Amino acid sequence: MFTIDKLSRVPIYEQLISQFEYGILSGEIAPDGKLPSVRELSQQLCINPNTLQRAYAEIERRGLCHSVPGSGRYLAKDALMSIRAGADRELQKLSALAEALKLRGVPQETVLAAVRAVYASQKGKESER
Repeated sequence: MFTIDKLSRVPIYEQLISQFEYGILSGEIAPDGKLPSVRELSQQLCINPNTLQRAYAEIERRGLCHSVPGSGRYLAKDALMSIRAGADRELQKLSALAEALKLRGVPQETVLAAVRAVYASQKGKESER
């Protein structure tokens, strides 16, 4: 389920966070599903447990999972809604950025080409998963 590109400029913990979100959005990680332990996943991916702990701490901070002492971490019931709400906030930021670029005279097609390039590169990353 998780793959790490150790040569990527994106920090490993951020790659893990993105993959957790992708797993939630795609349904690979079920609501209330138990997440792999830090030890188990760090051994599987050959990464430092502290890196994985950092990713888990961030997804917990975002409200996507919760810890049960002595039992592990579980996906939050409303994790999917939380991710979608985050996407709405990001779209608002994108709208504000588009407005600023428009005021600076950046042509619409240049902005759209930049967005298309991001989506095109994302399709390649999804096919690698």
